[in-house]
Amino acid sequence: MSTPEITVRGGGVFGLSVAWACLKRGAKVRVIERRAIGAGASGGIVGALAPHTPENWNDKKQFQFDSLIMARDWWPEIEAVSGLPSGYMRTGRVQPVMDDKGLDLARARSKGAQIFWKNLAHWSVDQSAGTTWEPPSPTGWLIRDTLSAHIHPRQALSALAAAITTRGGEIILGDGEARGQVVHSTGYEGLLEIAKEMDQPVGNGVKGQAVLLNHDAIGQPQLFADALHIVPHLDGTVAIGSTSEREFDDPTSTDGRLDDILRRARLAFPVLAGAPVLARWAGIRPRAKSRAPMIGRHPLDPDAFIANGGFKIGFGMAPKVGEVMADLILEGRDTIPDSFKPEASLT
Repeated sequence: MSTPEITVRGGGVFGLSVAWACLKRGAKVRVIERRAIGAGASGGIVGALAPHTPENWNDKKQFQFDSLIMARDWWPEIEAVSGLPSGYMRTGRVQPVMDDKGLDLARARSKGAQIFWKNLAHWSVDQSAGTTWEPPSPTGWLIRDTLSAHIHPRQALSALAAAITTRGGEIILGDGEARGQVVHSTGYEGLLEIAKEMDQPVGNGVKGQAVLLNHDAIGQPQLFADALHIVPHLDGTVAIGSTSEREFDDPTSTDGRLDDILRRARLAFPVLAGAPVLARWAGIRPRAKSRAPMIGRHPLDPDAFIANGGFKIGFGMAPKVGEVMADLILEGRDTIPDSFKPEASLT
């Protein structure tokens, strides 16, 4: 039996995850990235791996849950093969309960977690202990979950790319010849190209801005408050993000919107008030029309495939996206939820 050949166009987290999954199943893999690994949205700095709420359960929530559980073994394996850190750590997340209605809802969701998370992770409602690494809570109650994790996006992509080449895969920067089955993971630009060719909206790019601070909170949970993700990385930094901007002029510039995020974060968390800024980041995240990832057969080429549209949850979805795409490409098994298929964004 001949060895299947796979070419992945795009060196973001979806593209590399598909390449890694296919490589582990014996395929000969080539990744072609026009600019640099993580040149798009996957090269950000936040890396919050957070679940959907455990209620109104559906295929999308189940898929993300499965992927977050898979991550516990998936990223450590990549670290072992590559010899590089990914920044992955499952430390959970803490959120404030804002009012009595929110308290009732949080407790109901705790019961939902017992049903849908199947004791693989937990959601609890606890009284605040008043520590410095807690979000301010008007009610004195906090939501804690043990499913959330975090990752360092740039470190993770470096580790994933190194694991691919260590196992015999090929990564080409610039132009390259596609061989065998082709998977398109080309970010928001790829979505816009499909929309132009089909003369209909199928997705777009949403700009995000984030900031990285020099503050050591290693081992602490990520925090979520006032629509802000506060993520303590394992290298002694803390990332804060992010904005969601549908209209923008410069994809990679930062501006007053990011200044406002930093101001809000420092007001809410005085422990961060004196932390120096190490980096400011902006990039465009690919958002499919359906709001779910777009994975499956390519809508313009039935002989090709697509894995795109990770938007804000690309890293959290990546382990399972890689596996279901390998199922489809190498074994002809379609295990992709209907809401994730390109057709969901074409109606």
